[in-house]
Amino acid sequence: MMFFEVKGINFSYRSKRVLDNVSFTIKEDDVVSVLGPNGVGKTTLIKCISKVLTPDAGSVFMRGENLHQMSKKGIAKNIGYVAQKSETSRTTVFDSVLLGRKPHFEWDVTEKDIRLTGRVLHLLGLDGLALKYVDEISGGEYQLVQIARVLVQQPRVILLDEPTSSLDLSNQHMIMHLVRNIVKKNHMAAIMIIHDLNLAIRHSDKFIMMKDGMIYSVGDHKVITPENIKAVYNIEAYVESVRGIPVVIPI
Repeated sequence: MMFFEVKGINFSYRSKRVLDNVSFTIKEDDVVSVLGPNGVGKTTLIKCISKVLTPDAGSVFMRGENLHQMSKKGIAKNIGYVAQKSETSRTTVFDSVLLGRKPHFEWDVTEKDIRLTGRVLHLLGLDGLALKYVDEISGGEYQLVQIARVLVQQPRVILLDEPTSSLDLSNQHMIMHLVRNIVKKNHMAAIMIIHDLNLAIRHSDKFIMMKDGMIYSVGDHKVITPENIKAVYNIEAYVESVRGIPVVIPI
């Protein structure tokens, strides 16, 4: 049985078709990057998968079960979503991360919820910010808080919309390594929208290249070719192999 399947997703804003029959499958332990220029439907796709938006047609399956027929709580136990932008609130970093446990709450917060929140804060180096309010920290720190929140949620699939956009080079690679390690260790999957091709290539197993609301190409590193880059991004580029990993060099 396939671990995760997106099947025939269509979505329109008013009369404009944004996603056109988008289908793909993901295996357990996969880290997947969704690639393409602005405006091709990448964020809309992520929102349709998580049911932030309701697609006009199509379904999303987790081990054969239709996620979109589940309750909001059921979806949240399976799908964790880190949006590109999120409004801050007057809560502490600790409490903001702890909210990621909400799908698992029964009557009250448990000792397990508190311990897990503490471990994830430590993992992301946020211990020192735990009692600060999220509207007092930097944009990069808040990005880490959002990622921490989805990690304590413990979903089966993590959706991340430009998770490294507010981070410096060191933290970009730290987050990508962290997501990859968590996915592999816990037999999950991650789908990420990333604009930095080389960052995506370095840390991903599979690539979904989108053009005009449709999937142009899907596969492993072999789909990262000058021809596909030209077709999707409309730029010329060399693709060189460095230690067995493709590196994209725009011309």
